[in-house]
Amino acid sequence: MYRQLTFFAASLVCCVLTARFAHADDAYKVVVEDGKHADIVGPNGNPLVRYVFVRDTSSPERTFDTAKVFAHVMAPGGDETITKGPGGKFPHHRGIFIGWNRIDHGGKRHDLWHVRNTEQKHQDFVTTQGDEDGGTITSKIDWIGTDGKPLIKEQRTYQVVHSPEAYAVIDFVSNLTAVNGDSTLDGDPEHAGVQFRPSQKVADNKSAKYTFHEDDIDPKKHKDLPWVACTFRIGDQTWTVQHMNHPSNPKGAIWSAYRDYGRFGPFPKFKIADGDTKTLKFRFRVTKGEAPSRSELAKQYEDFAK
Repeated sequence: MYRQLTFFAASLVCCVLTARFAHADDAYKVVVEDGKHADIVGPNGNPLVRYVFVRDTSSPERTFDTAKVFAHVMAPGGDETITKGPGGKFPHHRGIFIGWNRIDHGGKRHDLWHVRNTEQKHQDFVTTQGDEDGGTITSKIDWIGTDGKPLIKEQRTYQVVHSPEAYAVIDFVSNLTAVNGDSTLDGDPEHAGVQFRPSQKVADNKSAKYTFHEDDIDPKKHKDLPWVACTFRIGDQTWTVQHMNHPSNPKGAIWSAYRDYGRFGPFPKFKIADGDTKTLKFRFRVTKGEAPSRSELAKQYEDFAK
């Protein structure tokens, strides 16, 4: 009897340990490469989102190429991306990114979109964690103006939300705090807001096309669109990205959603008083293939908006 109980106990411990390791294998995780990037890695071991924060001022070219913090959506296998980095058509367009080309602060105008004499500089991580439900990267970023001083301090989150139906669901949250004075974030739909830019290969094949929440939508005229989906081709693979604008975001946003190279997103204009914080929330749902039905896209937005 004693030996039977001992065997049972040993078997139970073995099962618990096996379950624990299986549980861990099913989890997302965040892997940081110091000074370069941080990856949200899926349960299959492949990175899904790469937060790029490298800063290199060794040459004018590298200074410009690393002046903006952004995130890549990684392609299957994890070696290539479906988003664009530095270089190519409009080299300041990079993955999932945020910026305004006309920020009025301290009696000066600062361009945090083209980042030619300004920068978004990663300062530190707040959170890097993963579990069975997804992975999260939250960081502190200084928006530094033409005088070399911060005008906005940002806390930015990229969160991969587990979804069996999608390739990736990415929540983007930006908390923008004005420092050293008031900031007015202004610009135009082509050069401001929270935008998605697919691979340079889409600029080469000009394959981007758009789906709106209703018929006869003109993004240049109709404001505060709840979502827009962009479908594009990279090699033999077709992708669709649904960009969702949370109802709590500032009103009056105008979308850029018509370029054949696929850069798209909403541009809101607003003011942040010194010491105050404005929060922006968006979701990017990435799927393989042509755009889902409009009713399915609407359902996905309703889930996000709730």
